[in-house]
Amino acid sequence: MEDVENLQQAEAVFSTARARMFGIAYRMMGSVSEAEDIVQEVWIRWQTYDRSTVRNPHAFLTTMTTRLAINALQSARVRRETYVGPWLPEPVDTSGDPALGAERGEALEVAVLMLLEKLTPTQRAAYVLREAFDYPYEQIAEVIGQTQANVRQLVSRARKLLAAEKRASVPAADHERFLTAFLAAAKTGNVTALEELFAQDVISYSDGGGAVRASKFPVTGRHRVARYVHAFADRFWTGVTVEPAQANGRPAMRLSRDGELFAVVTVSVTTDGIDRVLWMMNPSKLAAATNPGTPH
Repeated sequence: MEDVENLQQAEAVFSTARARMFGIAYRMMGSVSEAEDIVQEVWIRWQTYDRSTVRNPHAFLTTMTTRLAINALQSARVRRETYVGPWLPEPVDTSGDPALGAERGEALEVAVLMLLEKLTPTQRAAYVLREAFDYPYEQIAEVIGQTQANVRQLVSRARKLLAAEKRASVPAADHERFLTAFLAAAKTGNVTALEELFAQDVISYSDGGGAVRASKFPVTGRHRVARYVHAFADRFWTGVTVEPAQANGRPAMRLSRDGELFAVVTVSVTTDGIDRVLWMMNPSKLAAATNPGTPH
């Protein structure tokens, strides 16, 4: 009976920490499925751990999640090097859980997650814990096994790397307006309308992962991206149902055909216009966007 009660208590503690663990793991991995695998592994270890030795369960679970994510990210990088076509983060519906257990939505937008790929796993961990979850440097140092001075340096370098490439995004209402206008122009293949929406250096990424037909290389430049979208407009949009969604804290569009979700499309918008068009089409990455509001 005592064992049952102990396990129930362990489960209760784990449940209260689960959203945050998922939020950390997802930002680290850029993948819902890989983040859920990490959270599940933490649960398995938590059940069998000598919990009587743990003074702060939430800190312990955060540490375990982060360290597993650092290890997983190191092996994931090898897999992503051989990925067919551009690799995009797996979109996650955020309408039911807007910040995925975080105090703020930092390091959640798809465009930012793409930039985080340029950081080392340890840099990424330090940045996520500091910027998304506001952990003090002292605690981050304990989590990743570094000195406070090293952690401050890791976060500082990560900020500088991101600041060099991260662009100021527009308010959500403007973002949604640009996305809606883009979809309308894309459906008709209106090159002029598309070019007016795009920034000069716009890039279109299509993630099919080799499972579906998609461009294996990014398409760059206002005119080239407009012509690219125009080229497949007549066949791509036939019988397609478009519905608005929230992906990674930003407006997105879910594309379905015959009741089957086959793509999530979102854009990154700056004051110069749309600078990134992101087509998430790999079927294995659409599960988290298929059932909006599904708890993790």
